[in-house]
Parts: sequence; structure tokens; C-alpha cells
Amino acid sequence: MKRKKMAAVAAGFCLLAAGGLLWTGSLSAGPEDGDGAYVETVAVAGEEDVVIRCAPAGTGRTAITCNVDWGEDVIPGLLDICREKDVTITFFVTGKWAEKNPWLLRKMYLAGHEIQSHGYAHTLCSQASAEKIREELEKTEEILEELLGVTPGVFAPPSGDYDAGTVELCRTLGYTLSLWSADTIDWREGSTAEVIKERILGKELDGGIVLMHPKEETAKALPELIDEMRSRGLEPGPLRDLGLY
Repeated sequence: MKRKKMAAVAAGFCLLAAGGLLWTGSLSAGPEDGDGAYVETVAVAGEEDVVIRCAPAGTGRTAITCNVDWGEDVIPGLLDICREKDVTITFFVTGKWAEKNPWLLRKMYLAGHEIQSHGYAHTLCSQASAEKIREELEKTEEILEELLGVTPGVFAPPSGDYDAGTVELCRTLGYTLSLWSADTIDWREGSTAEVIKERILGKELDGGIVLMHPKEETAKALPELIDEMRSRGLEPGPLRDLGLY
């Protein structure tokens, strides 16, 4: 099966599994990953060749993704945990953060982690013009190419916020738009390591995409999350290992 077709099938499956809604208007958003409200997952009609939320069950893998616009005090500890557990993950970084933390970005990359785009300045896509989002994507491309020699091809929209214009822009630029199927919601008050583990381990993780952020309680939860995934016969790793792009 072609990868784009596989991604489309997976997207439809994940929406059904999550009880998602089909939205034919201008806004499609996921749970907030920064400040703000928690939003129900909805979808833009015709997005299936661009948007991914999980892979089909039976892959035997779980992708771990980490959105980075802050957290440089926590990331070294996350890298230590990943090294100890022999796991690599996907970091979606903003260009602004990468400019400020080139040494840490290089450390992430040299440790084997996948580096992809979280835009430049954590701009909400549905609240900005397509040209503004294009500028952010291209600026972040230039930064990652300069610092790492890497050209990103996957975009995690800040707060999971996107619309039909974002989908079309990603299609034009050749980007995959990545969401998730299991959210730590680790930014929310009261999100202790135990709460985070319950949120993630209560989800279907075979082919799943886990979203986290560089938070202290998430770092505390990560070793046990990795162990539990493996006890279920799943191998945690970066998003690229799901074969969706």
C-alpha cells in the first residue's frame, strides 16, 4: 500500500476510534498543547492524504512525539531517559526555540532523535493567514537546514489547531500534518506523573502517536510508559517508524 494511501486509511480509523467529528467548515483543532481551552478533535473534509493521527493497529509500534517551544531545562533529562531506555523519539521544535538553543538541538539530533517542525513562533494556524504560516514553515526549514542539515517534512501545528487552508498549504509544500491519538495533556494543572500514565496507558497504543511536552512530571512518567509499552509487545520510537510518510 502506498504511504499516502496508508496514511489516509489510518487517519479515518483514528477518527472513528476516537469518536471524532467531521467538520466541513474552516476550523479543525485538537486538544490544546499550550495555554487555553481543551478542544474536541474535529476534521477537515478531504484531509486524509495530509493529516495523520495514528497508524493502523497491528504495526507493533508506538510513536512518541514531544512538542518543543520551551522546556530546555527538562530536555537534557528526557534525553538521558531515552538513552538509558535505548529509545529515540520525534521532537517537533519551533524555529524560534531552535535559534535560541542550537547546542541542545544538535544534542537531540546527534542522539538519533527525529527533528521536525512545530512552526516558528507557536502561531495558531486558524488565526493567521496561509501566507503567514508559509513564512513560518519556510523560516523554520531554513533554521533546521542551517543548524542540522535537515529539511523537515512533517509539521505539528501548535495546539493541534489547523483549518482547511493549513491542509492545502501542507499539501502544496509537501508536508505531512501530524496530530496524535494519545495526549498526555501534561500542560494542565494537576497533571502528575501518575495522571499522565493513566491518560496514556488507557489508550490504544498499537500504532498510536503519543503527544507530550518537556515537563518535569512527563519526564518522571516516561520510563514507566516505555516499560509498559514494551510489556504489551510494542516498540516505542519516533514517528518515522510508523511508515506514514
